[in-house]
Parts: sequence; structure tokens; C-alpha cells
Amino acid sequence: MSEDPTNPADHAEHGDDDVHPAAPLPPRRRGIYVLPNAITLAALFSGFYGIVMAINGRFELACVSIFVAAVLDSLDGRVARMTNAQSAFGEQMDSLCDMVSFGAAPALIMYIWAFKDMGKAGWIPAFVYIAGAALRLARFNVNIGVIDKRFFQGLPSPAAAAIVMGLVWVMDDAGYRNASRIDWLTWIAFGVTLFAGLSMVTNAPFYSFKVFGGRRTVPFIVIVAIALGIAIVALDPPRVLFAIFCAYGLSGYLVYGWRKWKGRPASMIAISTDEPDEKGLHP
Repeated sequence: MSEDPTNPADHAEHGDDDVHPAAPLPPRRRGIYVLPNAITLAALFSGFYGIVMAINGRFELACVSIFVAAVLDSLDGRVARMTNAQSAFGEQMDSLCDMVSFGAAPALIMYIWAFKDMGKAGWIPAFVYIAGAALRLARFNVNIGVIDKRFFQGLPSPAAAAIVMGLVWVMDDAGYRNASRIDWLTWIAFGVTLFAGLSMVTNAPFYSFKVFGGRRTVPFIVIVAIALGIAIVALDPPRVLFAIFCAYGLSGYLVYGWRKWKGRPASMIAISTDEPDEKGLHP
């Protein structure tokens, strides 16, 4: 009968006193990394600043602050990965700050701008939006391990906030300072807010750009295209940004319809994470 070198009984039988149980590893420190969390806090402040500006009737500044928050939100995760400063604390803080900057803030700004004179009916689109943001973020957190990284399941909350705030910014720039007193504009805001809120909880796949953004090198033409895009946005930021995010908000439904038409899986999430045979997609 052969000896098992991994069996402690065999070592004891042969008087092997050199084998000692491994010493327990010291608990890993759970530190808080400054740089990525500082960027997250800056995004949170931008969302808070937007609410304050809307209360004071400064809707242009309120919209700009939400767009600034979206830029900062896109940076904190990348900075954490580049500096190897990822942590569970940072992930939870990012979700909570996103809920304020892209959930509560846009809903409150839109309510003040367009729905406050509608009575309780004005609560409907604002609450649908904020509830959609909460559900979207919660689903993202629990599905992060099984989702296809090329796509988001449902419209990302920063993009939803950009659509809603883009409408306010465009109209405010055109001279419509108080949509709650203009019936046709109130109902447009009503529909856009509902669209953004419900789009966050759909199964439509929206391209994430994570694969593209994670590449170390890109063709030279990509840099030229980025420079051209910045120049176009600079021509008329409210209208160009609103058009871009509206197109993005519709893109998920186009991809969903195209996949259905081709008979391909349309959702980017597995039915159950308990089944190892799931491939991460289902119709």
C-alpha cells in the first residue's frame, strides 16, 4: 500500500516531526483608497449641486452639473483599476452616489422644472424614473458576474440622466425657463422621463464601450474621430449631447429587435447564476 504524502497520519507514523500546520494568515486590511473615492465624492457633490441649482431656478447649471457627474462617474472606476485601488467599499459607495446623481437628482430637477404644477399626477414620471434607477443599479450589482461585458442590460443610469437633463438644457437654452406653465412642453417632459425611467429596467442590450475603452492601443483614426467629436459637441453642447444620448437610448431597442429578428438571444444575462451550463445569454 503506497503512502500518501499529504496524509498527516503517515507522517506521524514515520516520526516526521518537521511537518507543522500552516500558520493562519493575518486578516487582510480593508483600507479606503483616496483617489477613486474622492472622484466618486466629487460626482456626488455634482448631483447635490444640481438639486440646489434647480431649487434656485438655475436649470442650466443644474443640467451641466449632472453631465459633470456622469464624466466623473466614468473616471472613478478606471482610475481604481489603473491604480489597483479597487475595493468592495468603493463599489458600494459608487452605487450609492450614482443613485443620488443619476436617480434622485434628475427626478427632482425634472419635477421642479416641469411637473410641480400638475399636482399628484406630476409624481408619476418622477417616481417611475427614480424607481427605475434604483432597480437598475440593484440589478447591475447582483448580475455583475454573469453579464456580457460588451453590453449593459437596460439603459445605464448616467445615460438616462443625460436624456432627461438634455431635454431641460435644450429647452432652457431656447428660452423656455419654466415648462410647468407650458402644457405641450410638460407632456413632452412627461413622456421623455417615463421613457428614460422604464428603459433602465428593460432587457434591451445597450453597448457598454468597455471592451473598446479597455484596449491599450487604438488605431490613429480613432483619435481623429474623438477630436472631431469634441469639436462637434463644442459647437452646440445642449443640442449635440441631447441628440447623442437620444440616439444611444434608442440603440438598445434597435439591437434588441435585430437580435430577435435574427433569432439570436436578445438579453445579456443568464437566467440563473446557479447553473454552470448557462452561457450568459437567453432569449
